[in-house]
Amino acid sequence: MNVIKLGYEHFIGLRYLRARRKQAMISVVTSISIGGVALGVAALIIVLAVMTGLANDMREKILGTNAHVVMVPNDYDDRMEDYEDIQAYLTTQPEVTESEVFIYAKGMIRHGNRGDGIIIKGMDMTGAGPVELKDTIIRGSLERLLQEPQPPAPGEVPIPRDGVVLGIELARHLGAQLNENVTILSTEMTLTPTGMVPRARAFRVAALFETGMYEYDRTMIYMTLDTARRLLGMPKGVNGVEIRVLNIFQSEAIVRNLQNRYGLRFWVRDWKEMNRAFFAALKLEKMAMFIILILIVFVASFNIISSLTMMVMEKSKDIGILKAMGATNDGIRRIFMTQGVVIGSIGTIVGCIVGCSISWIADTYRLIRLEGEVYYVNYLPFEIRIPDVLLVCLASMLICILATVYPARQAACLDPVEAIRYE
Repeated sequence: MNVIKLGYEHFIGLRYLRARRKQAMISVVTSISIGGVALGVAALIIVLAVMTGLANDMREKILGTNAHVVMVPNDYDDRMEDYEDIQAYLTTQPEVTESEVFIYAKGMIRHGNRGDGIIIKGMDMTGAGPVELKDTIIRGSLERLLQEPQPPAPGEVPIPRDGVVLGIELARHLGAQLNENVTILSTEMTLTPTGMVPRARAFRVAALFETGMYEYDRTMIYMTLDTARRLLGMPKGVNGVEIRVLNIFQSEAIVRNLQNRYGLRFWVRDWKEMNRAFFAALKLEKMAMFIILILIVFVASFNIISSLTMMVMEKSKDIGILKAMGATNDGIRRIFMTQGVVIGSIGTIVGCIVGCSISWIADTYRLIRLEGEVYYVNYLPFEIRIPDVLLVCLASMLICILATVYPARQAACLDPVEAIRYE
């Protein structure tokens, strides 16, 4: 009797899982159930790892090429004249790590017979240079922007004094190399004897950068503030201030602070608000994929119900004998719930191992390559988050346990007299 109290249900439940030859069909259905649970868990972990990796990779690249907070005049045509006072105030804010002024304009670039539309960004290149360029320069250097070029040899084309930094994809498209000349046309017009024409100047390629985001590497070019002012005909002022903060997830505080201090004169937005639609879409896709793929586990749960129902029908005589010996309805119920828990546990563990392994291998070796011209990234990143894995495992186990309720209840309600009447 002590054996019964201490856990005969688990012993019998585990024994029933090891079907004999005449119960081979039950064993097959059980194996399918375990495989279905494992497949669902693995698929969920892989998809969540992809969505998390993509969101985090995009966030890092966006923040690597953009500021955490941007402050510009409310009227696009206005210039920020008091930017030195604004930067002085920002230095007093402990949550601000760096602030940089910039000039921003659209234009076109030409090299040989090739050309393309570009975004011109003038920034202070003294000192260490802009944060967004510090770790992305792959050829040349920012110091070359400030150096005077060597005088040309007799018969050679003169090298322009002003330099620019091109994205690697833009340089490939134009066929431009370091120290070669490119011509940049701004949208600002200048008066000539023949009429109004765009401002155009020749520049030398001083450096090339690569962020990993195709759109940035294909459209952005950088130059010094003074060079941008001469090209755009802007004698003073800037287009705005870029701000970087200690904690990117608390950037709203500096936004509120600046908005309250300067009022409606300036438009202040942080990285989350400027990219709200993009990250909201990624979050929605992640939730939708979780809901869709959890259906695989639901399908596996129907196999669990089938195998346990078949087991109840096969073991009706055993159930009758156990009840005649004093087993309670709760005890009989736990026998079959034990089987469901074991099936769910094995399937969940196997699926977790498979899903995490595939995600790690695919991310480490960058197995899934993407076209940079179509997507923002060159490969599909995977990032495994422990909370996501725990959520998948918890959902899988909950579904498997719920799948045992009906067959376990049927077994518990079995009349022992009817079960052994003809035995």
